[in-house]
Amino acid sequence: MSQVTRRELFPGVWLRAVHTNKFKSSYLSLTLLAPLDRRTAGANALIPEVLRRGTADHPDMESLSAALDELYGGAVEPVVRKKGETQCVGFAASFLDDAYTLEGEKILEPAAALLGELLLKPCTEKGVFRTDYTAGERANLIDRIRAQINDKRTYATQRLVREMCKYEAFGVDKLGDEESVSAITPESLWQRYQELLRTAQVEVYYCGSAGPDRVAEALRSALAGLPVNGGRLDPDCDVRVSAGPEPILAEEAMDVTQGKLALGFRTGGQTCWEEDFPALYLAVAVFGGTTLSKLFMNVREKLSLCYYASATLEKMKGLVLVSSGIEFDKYQTARDEILAQLEAVKRGEIEDWELEGSRRTLIGACLSTLDDQGRQEEFWLGQAAAGLEYGPEELAARLEGVTREEVAAAARKLELDTIYFLKGKEA
Repeated sequence: MSQVTRRELFPGVWLRAVHTNKFKSSYLSLTLLAPLDRRTAGANALIPEVLRRGTADHPDMESLSAALDELYGGAVEPVVRKKGETQCVGFAASFLDDAYTLEGEKILEPAAALLGELLLKPCTEKGVFRTDYTAGERANLIDRIRAQINDKRTYATQRLVREMCKYEAFGVDKLGDEESVSAITPESLWQRYQELLRTAQVEVYYCGSAGPDRVAEALRSALAGLPVNGGRLDPDCDVRVSAGPEPILAEEAMDVTQGKLALGFRTGGQTCWEEDFPALYLAVAVFGGTTLSKLFMNVREKLSLCYYASATLEKMKGLVLVSSGIEFDKYQTARDEILAQLEAVKRGEIEDWELEGSRRTLIGACLSTLDDQGRQEEFWLGQAAAGLEYGPEELAARLEGVTREEVAAAARKLELDTIYFLKGKEA
């Protein structure tokens, strides 16, 4: 049985500790939470990559690897994520749990110290980031931004979000854009890094066998160099309640063999903060969130209108995003059928097996989170960004009680806001 605790290490610096003996490895992450902003997103995404290149004591990847080898081959990776309108940048580390070391050595303390070193003691030249490290990682980030177009399924959803949330922070990509990243210099990046250390909310996560007090002590010591600031930013999320009078239609032609149709819906203000959130979560699952859903069973399997069709929920922003792959000439038919399936959910035309199958799938996903340290960390980071405290088990329990009527009522608030269609050049 695991015990989850949360405490403030310093003003605006929080530790979530999951005390458990279930895993042979320990998981430690350190995340800076900042408001998603077009002006700073690229620099924020670049910072952990440059920091991971070397520290004052371990100035290159080789010496950092040697330090990790001493921790029984631990691993530390830079991570950039987006939770609602919050950009989350930092590191995720995995290393052997203390309970399994050969001589009873303590690994938590040196691992925490190395994480603190990566964040707070970068390798510098002339008082700023090294030119070669900045240039190398800037080029890598630009490559990653350019490469997003290669996965057309993901690209279509990103383009949908960009069109739908053009004037909202949610429309900003977590990696920033090529233009702003290209303009980053070692000096400007250093300035942004200092600002981030001073103003970002900091979330530290630990999962392993060490007791919460020992974990807190190790992290307090590792992060003692953080600037003291009682007014660290607590990122917010702007929720637009309704769609416009007419759906926005955006089309793009590329040299592709399969069309991508993406539809974006507003949830009428229903988000993870509302009492009826479990009903919305289940409604999206019944509509298109599982292999038993209406989109999968009807639009894909029965009618063969799509190569794939699924719906996902952005729980903080109050959006439902439908993603599908279609033949170019099936655009209107597929679009009409996707909307018809949503109307069926709104009318409560849901078979018992559809409702219970989707419920069991969601509950199973919630509970299996407890068996995977990375997924657990992802869940708790999302809760931290949203300012929520309930765990996966509580969400599973709340899903148990949702009725067909509540699912239909949640679905009735969905409004089509934006349609994005990626078609072939000849279509």
